[in-house]
Amino acid sequence: MKAFVVEKWLKGPEELSIKNIDLPNEPKNGELQIQVRAAGLNFFDTLMIQGRYQVKPPFPFIPGGEFSGIVLKSTVPKFKVGDRVFGSGYSFAEVVNVPASNVLPMPKNFSFEQAAGLYITYPTSYAALVLRANLKAGEYCLVHAAAGGVGIAAVQIAKALGAKVIATAGSVEKLEMAKKNGADFAIDYREKDWTEQVKKVTNGHGADVVYDPVGLVEASTKCTAWNGRILVIGFAKGTIEKIPTNRLLLKNISAVGLHWGAYVKNEPERIHEVWQALMDLFESGKLKPALYEQIYTLETIPQGLIAINNRKSYGKVVAKIGNDESKL
Repeated sequence: MKAFVVEKWLKGPEELSIKNIDLPNEPKNGELQIQVRAAGLNFFDTLMIQGRYQVKPPFPFIPGGEFSGIVLKSTVPKFKVGDRVFGSGYSFAEVVNVPASNVLPMPKNFSFEQAAGLYITYPTSYAALVLRANLKAGEYCLVHAAAGGVGIAAVQIAKALGAKVIATAGSVEKLEMAKKNGADFAIDYREKDWTEQVKKVTNGHGADVVYDPVGLVEASTKCTAWNGRILVIGFAKGTIEKIPTNRLLLKNISAVGLHWGAYVKNEPERIHEVWQALMDLFESGKLKPALYEQIYTLETIPQGLIAINNRKSYGKVVAKIGNDESKL
């Protein structure tokens, strides 16, 4: 089968090379063998192949973090051969073995491409807005990088919860994408007065909740409301900020982190709660994945990662793997 295999730390996606390797061994107890039909691409995939991510797999490893596909072999009663599923695992390959605990049934009426990007982005955004920020209907929610993978999920979820959504992004095209997905206001954060624009559209109130996967906490404190909550989701800008704690004090602001991957260890009981709520929203049609217009292939995954890294993409970037007739 074809797969990307990382045997040493790489400078970037351009150094990834595809190889023909043996199919995985029989799945161990508690595992599934999946024919991957689509893979979700993420910014952290690049960090992982560079050795800059918090998880550093031993060499050699298959990169990738999200997938959708068909169960080829099952060792658990919950899943049977032929089931359409999505989940998390090293996914840049035609066939993978993954723990069944990292896999869920695909929502009805979703394509493999739509399902491939659900497992990390949507629960990250839902857990942040609901579990950590307690976002309420009628509140103003400011979403940075609102056309990116987690950003667009946050826009959709905040809107579904009844919030008034202010989206920021760095191009007209990305701002239009955010508005198409539910944003009430769209602001270009390349403009020097973007914090003043946030205050203006909220009639001086400011944002009750700020969703920040970029690293804009310091600037955001200027337009955060009294009792506001700033969610620290990531650092796509590349630098880890120093937060001006005097502004937190003066405006009763809470700066709150969210590490969705750590819930497995620390609060596993919340995972089912989050997914149940998301599945209800998927089934109702209130949430629908927004895919980048270019669907990549297994061979062109490096180009997809480069598009993410260069901020050329919007929505969820996915790669279709195999074809409808492929049988392994």
